[in-house]
Order: sequence, then structure tokens, then C-alpha cells
Amino acid sequence: MAISTEVPQTVEWNGKKVPVYPMEIIDFSKLLSQEPVEIERLVSCCQETGYFYLDLRGIDGRRMLEDQQDTLKLMYRFFDAPLEAKNEFGLVAPHLGYEPIGSRTGVLENTKDGYEMIKVSRDEIQKDSPHLPAVIKNSPDMKVLEHAIAGANIATKTILAALSTGLGLTGASRFENSHRNERPSTSTIAMMHYIPSDPSAKNIGHQKHTDISSLTFLFAEQWGLQVRPPGSKEFGFVEPKPGMAVINVGDSLRFASGHTMQSCIHRVVPLDPTEHRYSIAYFLRAENATMFTDSEGRYITAGQWHDEKFFAFTSPPELQALAPSSMILGGMTEEDESAAAADAETTKDAPSPIVGATNMKETVQVY
Repeated sequence: MAISTEVPQTVEWNGKKVPVYPMEIIDFSKLLSQEPVEIERLVSCCQETGYFYLDLRGIDGRRMLEDQQDTLKLMYRFFDAPLEAKNEFGLVAPHLGYEPIGSRTGVLENTKDGYEMIKVSRDEIQKDSPHLPAVIKNSPDMKVLEHAIAGANIATKTILAALSTGLGLTGASRFENSHRNERPSTSTIAMMHYIPSDPSAKNIGHQKHTDISSLTFLFAEQWGLQVRPPGSKEFGFVEPKPGMAVINVGDSLRFASGHTMQSCIHRVVPLDPTEHRYSIAYFLRAENATMFTDSEGRYITAGQWHDEKFFAFTSPPELQALAPSSMILGGMTEEDESAAAADAETTKDAPSPIVGATNMKETVQVY
């Protein structure tokens, strides 16, 4: 399956025509059945582009679509609450808590981000008294979160198992064996509310990056997500499709696959500057103690990669510029950055305030 260069559609954004990139559709029900042709298509998607639609319209996936709608209702109520209620505990950990608008760098130069976010980790929601703001710490809302997290976890584990089968992995080398449910990880659900903003706003979108996770399971009914496929010269939009989630490969699965899979470069911009945009992302992450070789050639744990990249991602632009060139994009390069990447290779081992910054307890409070 070759990477598609077809651009069947464009949309207007920020004064120019922007492509809408086509994406393959993978049938969740066929993955459950381990159908060989569908598994082969899945492996190709992950190795060639790093993203695809997951069709959940069959009987096996419809419950996840219902969970999505229940979660959206919870989000509308939560984000409509006063700031002091949403920010009751602030950001408890990088994968748990509330981040207000403007906590991170924005999508355009000299801007801050244009979204607020509440994150609830899979490990936390299973506790007798999870660390949640009081506004959603009630039995009905916690049940909604449990269902959403469980459904997304099942879907992403199904994808991992299919990838292991497709690549001929056996025993402990199978991907799902580094994502065991009972082992500590930073797997989390992130619920995001993007405020209305035009390209001249000071708070806009979500900066370009690759995800820390192994797999990201995303629901977004509104336009705004952009991807930059390998070899492409520009970002293009992803069309929201009813009944489907968008799945993308993250850094950890790229590393675990021996860098044969593509970690999807993406960002979020406001296509409609007048609308409030909502999205739900479940980040399936490897067990904290999982070892792999990262984009800098270091043999490190998944937990260390998470902490270092989170620190880089939430740092101001001047500090991000001091990070290894591969940190924000997980070792992926953009077409017009190939020369810069070659230059960066010569300074790969230069000291950086990002690499080794794993004590997140203090730094998270700053950003």
C-alpha cells in the first residue's frame, strides 16, 4: 500500500487553500476477527503514514460511539463550570488534572495554545477515590469516564494485538505484553475544549508534535485536526467522519517497532474561528518500565521518555529550541527540514536542559 499523494479536496484556511488528506479506513470488527487482509492493511498504514480511520459502526464498536456522546455531555458541563471549580487541583501529574488555556505554546509564532484540557488516567479512575475535581467526582460522571477509558483501551489493545500478529511477533515480544493492564503506565483520556479564535488571536490551536503514546484513539466531530504525512510539504486537514475514530501511531510504538512505524506529525488549528471545538483523545502508553531505543539513540524507559517530552512540550519556545531536534517530533522529520536534521546530527550529544529533566514534580507547577 503506497502512501497516497492524491489530494481530492481543499479547504480555505488562513487565506490559502489547504489540502484535505485521504486516510485509509480500518474495520474494527475485522480486526477482532483477526482477518489477515485487514491486518495487512493495518500494518501498512502504521508503517507508511502512521494514521488511519477506525470504523466503529458495526455492532462491536457502537458502544464506543455511545460512550463518546456521553463523554461529550460531561465535557460540556465541566468546561462550562467556573475556572476555580475546574482547576480545583490543577495539574496533579503530567497525565492527570486540569490545564487552563494558554498553558503551552500555540500553533503559530508568538502565540499560546487555544484550549483547556482535563486528563483522567486509567490507573487513577480505578481507585476508590480518584483525584478528580468535585464537579465531575460523582457516580454517574465517573461511570461515564470508566466506560470511555475501558472502550478505548480495548480498541487500542486490539490494534496492538493485530499489529503483533501482522509482524509475526510471539511471546514476550508482542506489543501488548508491554502494555499490561495491571502494570503502572501513564495511559490517560484527555478531554479538550478549544476556544473560538482566528489566526490573529494570541491563543490559538495546538502546536505541531508527535504523541508520546503508543497509539492515540481520537474522537473529534469538528474540523481542526491537521496532519503532515511523511514526505509531504505542508499540513493538511483530516475530515471528521461519523462513526469513526482517528488512530495515530505515537513515539513509543515507533520506538518499539525498531523505528519502522511512522509517528504521526499533527497539530490543531481553528478552521471555523467562531466555534467552540471539543475532542476526546485516549493515549495508550507503554508500561512505565518498558525499555526502548529513543530518537536520540538512548536506551531508556517509557516513563523517562514521557517525562522528558512532556517537559519539552510545555516549555516556552526559547527552551524548546534547546531540546534535541528530535524531541517534539519523536525523530520524525519534515520535508523542508532534512538539511536542518543533518546539521542537528552533529550536535546530537550537546547538553540540553530537556534531556534528563525527569523530576516533573517541580517543573509541572511552573508551566
